[in-house]
Amino acid sequence: METARNTDDDTGSDDDTGSSESGTEDGTAPPAPPKTGWRRWVMDTRPLRHRPYRRLWGSTTVTAVGSQLTAVAVPKQIYDITGSSAWVGYASFAGLLPLVVFALWGGVIADRMDRRTLMLITNAGIAVTSVLFWAQSFAGLDSVVLLMVLLAAQQGFFGMNSPARQASIARLVPADELPAAGALQSTVAQTGMIVGPLLAGALIPVLGLPVLYLIDAVALCAALWAVWRLPALPPLTEPPGEGADGGRRRAGWRDVADGFRYIATHRILLLSFVADIIAMVFGMPRALFPQLAADVYAPWGEGFALGLLFAAIPLGAVTGGLMSGTFSRARRHGLMVTAAVVAWGVAITGFGLSANLWWAVAFLALAGVADMVSMVFRGAILQSAATDEMRGRMQGVFTVVVAGGPRLADLLHGTAGSLVGPRAAVTAGGLLVAVSTLGLAAAVPSFRRYTA
Repeated sequence: METARNTDDDTGSDDDTGSSESGTEDGTAPPAPPKTGWRRWVMDTRPLRHRPYRRLWGSTTVTAVGSQLTAVAVPKQIYDITGSSAWVGYASFAGLLPLVVFALWGGVIADRMDRRTLMLITNAGIAVTSVLFWAQSFAGLDSVVLLMVLLAAQQGFFGMNSPARQASIARLVPADELPAAGALQSTVAQTGMIVGPLLAGALIPVLGLPVLYLIDAVALCAALWAVWRLPALPPLTEPPGEGADGGRRRAGWRDVADGFRYIATHRILLLSFVADIIAMVFGMPRALFPQLAADVYAPWGEGFALGLLFAAIPLGAVTGGLMSGTFSRARRHGLMVTAAVVAWGVAITGFGLSANLWWAVAFLALAGVADMVSMVFRGAILQSAATDEMRGRMQGVFTVVVAGGPRLADLLHGTAGSLVGPRAAVTAGGLLVAVSTLGLAAAVPSFRRYTA
């Protein structure tokens, strides 16, 4: 990983613009030679030429698997203590509220202070909670209340960390490389969602839950070192409320409201959020996977089918990320989001119509590819269409949408599945995504025409 390398091996200097490689007069990385043949199809790694971005990406890579170990260990420990899936659900909700609150507030803070400093503080907080997770498990305290408190604290720190981390990307890479940077970030995250749970399942019987927490804590300490090596990322403009005596107005909920007003007055940003909400709320059928595995795909083995259903979308997303050279250089960002969300809806419709497990997995994998494309260009729109002094708040709202949308989908699909059956609910949801997105694109042509 980048943090283990000697700085003498790197070229360039750590400036706050992300232009970290030598070779040109303005200090920017020299342009990479154009890819030819099959290399044009694989992941665009140009952002990794910039040393500060490599460090940020490296910190994400280190924690991608570790965070998933904790994501598996916490519900497993709660279920072991209580024997109740309801308590697992209560714990998930206990983590959602602080995530939402602190993501919105953290977005404001990310626009008001040095983002590197904020990442250092919040990464340290996440690491401390992971150490406490390990300590309580090692001590055998078996306290559900303590676990929920630690989970809420960790999600709060994550909510503050995410806007600062995501808003920093536009300062570390050139504008034309933002889609490629988004693909790199998303691919690592999706890979962690596959490898982490598989690794947790293999390690729990051998090493036990405490070791999972400890691995995550060690990974977070490595990530903290990588963030420490980033350049300073102070606000590019004077923070609001600066007084003559040097005092500053504290970040508050009025600033959060300013962020929502900013979204409302910038149609491209607003529609990028609406497109994501449509895709996730109407088209994420994961709540129905257990029922489908038990009823529709039982001939293939319930447990086997369930595992494939949950793994299919992340596998498709990782495949899309590895082949992101096919699309990451596109300039029509609005059109790419529109096409990707429609493709997601069509793939989910195909999944709902599939009585054969392998066809179902294939459609879900295609949906994962579409989701990766959507993530890449929605992220690029947020980075390019928002001004730097508002990027933190935009990323805070983005974190809330990403975290809250699937949970609303669980409620919607679970209810619809019990009323009309799981396959009908999935199919209707996919069709609704495709039709709604096409209607949105037709009603607002400026969105599909948006070019970075």
